[in-house]
Amino acid sequence: MTELAKKPLFNELGDIDVLKRRMIGGNTTNLNDFNNMKYTWVSQWYRQAMNNFWIPEEINMNADISDYRKLDPAERKAYDKILSFLIFLDSIQTANLPCLSEYVTANEINLCLSIQTFQEAVHSQSYSYMLDTICSPEERMNILYQWRDDEHLLARNKFIGDLYNEFQEKKDPFTMVKTMVANYILEGVYFYSGFMFFYNLGRNGKMPGSVQEIRYINRDENTHLWLFKNILLEMKKEEPELFTPEKVEVYREMIRQGAEYEIAWGHYVIGDEIAGLTKEMIRDYIQYLANLRCTSLGFPKLYEGHDEEPESMQWVSQYSNANLIKTDFFEAKSTAYAKSTALTDDL
Repeated sequence: MTELAKKPLFNELGDIDVLKRRMIGGNTTNLNDFNNMKYTWVSQWYRQAMNNFWIPEEINMNADISDYRKLDPAERKAYDKILSFLIFLDSIQTANLPCLSEYVTANEINLCLSIQTFQEAVHSQSYSYMLDTICSPEERMNILYQWRDDEHLLARNKFIGDLYNEFQEKKDPFTMVKTMVANYILEGVYFYSGFMFFYNLGRNGKMPGSVQEIRYINRDENTHLWLFKNILLEMKKEEPELFTPEKVEVYREMIRQGAEYEIAWGHYVIGDEIAGLTKEMIRDYIQYLANLRCTSLGFPKLYEGHDEEPESMQWVSQYSNANLIKTDFFEAKSTAYAKSTALTDDL
């Protein structure tokens, strides 16, 4: 397949006609013109992402300092390992998104990727803030690098990391789409055992500051998921040869493998040892998410049944719903979320 060409930064001969703009392979001037967008949905996404701005250190973590030492052994183990995983994911996202952007020739999409890159950096900052608050320096370093020594954690990091590295070596359109699907998996499947664990702590009255950090991260990740879903749908229209039945099966298998990794990870790190969660709940919820991710792209679902959000897990959506609740940073009280409404979609 033809290798993609890296777009020039300055191109006086680029196309001005918005109808000629393309996700890849276009002739862009790189001029950011907010009044002329081919992909009109970007305007809503951009404004939502800008309105989501938050500062990790403004969230009160005082209660977490004592709560962390009182966690049950299974909760403490899960907290440490899940945080190690999330830190790695957002760090690799921060590094990967600019690599994709070098080959995206729609300037409004690159604006979105730039905001996402910034938000991933904020997420990494938030995890550091959490660790700096509740841990000793030695504990902090141990948690940061658990992914290097825990074979379960390393295996799932390698799944995403190897897909990202493949695009470093093969700059063709098919590999780029696989990297986009990998982003979609990361944002839409891979985070969720971690999110549900923190929300379960919250409904058990533990680690309130950590829970609020995760809720703000989750809100951002929902917009990132919505972004990559729309990018992939636009790619389907513009590059149908990259979405033949054979290639769709490759993407579906990636989503299936990502879901299986997430289920195995949830069983390993949470299992049946933490009050309020079970292996069955984890499996059913991740299989539901995997089906939703496939059907949102127009792909056949992966798992029979699992078409509706499990009743046993509806509290996860309630915790993460940015349209319903906003936390006052300093007092940790619920207040109406009036700054902007979150994107309404099948997330």
